[in-house]
Amino acid sequence: MAQASTARLDVTKILSNRAKSIDASGIRKVFDLAAHLKDPINLSIGQPDFPVPDALKVAAIKAIEENRNGYTQTQGCPELLGAIWRRLGHEVGWAHGQDGLSAIVTSGTSGALVLGMMCLLDEGDEAIVPDPYFVMYPQLAALTGGKIVLCDTYPDFRMTAARIEKLITPRTKAVLVNSPGNPTGVVLSSREMSDIVDLCAAKGVLLISDEIYDEFTFSDSREHGRFPTPAAFTKDCLLIRGFGKTYGCTGWRLGYVAGPHDIVQSIAKLQQYTYVCAPSMAQYAAAHAYEIDMQPWVDRFERRRDTVLEAFAGLTEVARPGGAFYAFVKVPERTGLTASQFVEKAIERSVLVIPGKVFSTRDTHFRLSFAAKEETLAKGLGVLTEIMRG
Repeated sequence: MAQASTARLDVTKILSNRAKSIDASGIRKVFDLAAHLKDPINLSIGQPDFPVPDALKVAAIKAIEENRNGYTQTQGCPELLGAIWRRLGHEVGWAHGQDGLSAIVTSGTSGALVLGMMCLLDEGDEAIVPDPYFVMYPQLAALTGGKIVLCDTYPDFRMTAARIEKLITPRTKAVLVNSPGNPTGVVLSSREMSDIVDLCAAKGVLLISDEIYDEFTFSDSREHGRFPTPAAFTKDCLLIRGFGKTYGCTGWRLGYVAGPHDIVQSIAKLQQYTYVCAPSMAQYAAAHAYEIDMQPWVDRFERRRDTVLEAFAGLTEVARPGGAFYAFVKVPERTGLTASQFVEKAIERSVLVIPGKVFSTRDTHFRLSFAAKEETLAKGLGVLTEIMRG
């Protein structure tokens, strides 16, 4: 009988260039760096600190107990799709089938972004995204073969039509906006959205709106009581929304895409051979999501936002977050520190925040999440402002 070989497989020779080109999330690296800390003050994670509403828990459990655990249709279960269309009809006047509109439920908004970009980008095609960006955006290049073009939005973090127009080339297929934004929390106005819609229409470019934080828009950024969205001005855009951030069920991995039928159907084809469908019990539960009033939590987060702004007033620059639960805080030049160095000092004092270079080509800011209890936030702010004062 032949002896087993002791030779080990050289994995580096068989990994794809795609896999090699993607680095581990910088957020995870901060977690690893802080793993030795006991009871850290965690202002780093984009995870809501409230529990999933009881009504959604009950609905999910009921779906499981009623054996609704098999595959749903690739597009999503009819109950959830119906709820989505009722919400879109109320908010922006969109209706299923009207003007060629369609929708599909996806495995989180990340699943929507991956499949959407796979449908749009061939080798060398371009998509414009904001800088600072959600950490996933640049990696869409490696996943699709396309090119991600960064739109510098410093210092106010507003992705305007004027800033976008300079970057459009004959290879541009899409412009991706994220409002409220991660990591900045900045919310674009209806006028800014309208200008981007007009630009994309004139250039024949698809506008994609990542609106994962749409429900978490604060009172001073809503217009006429509504969240500013390009969907109010055009049906020729791809609208991406989700449930995880709004209802505290991030682990359920549930989002959706609505927009032009042909694009949505192309996403559906890819979903058939990748994710198949979003988790079934989560879909049946989320069909009841819009019956729940989350405004008390939004108001609470708005007060936390105000606490953050008050803490840094006179010390440094913070673009006013109009939504989500992040602030992108500039490290004062007088400290002589990069954002990464500042974060290391904060970690030494058991406070976790994320350096700006994780979200940007620059290392001048850090992201602070105020999805933390008020007492935790106050302690963390005390340490961070003390470091700034030296």
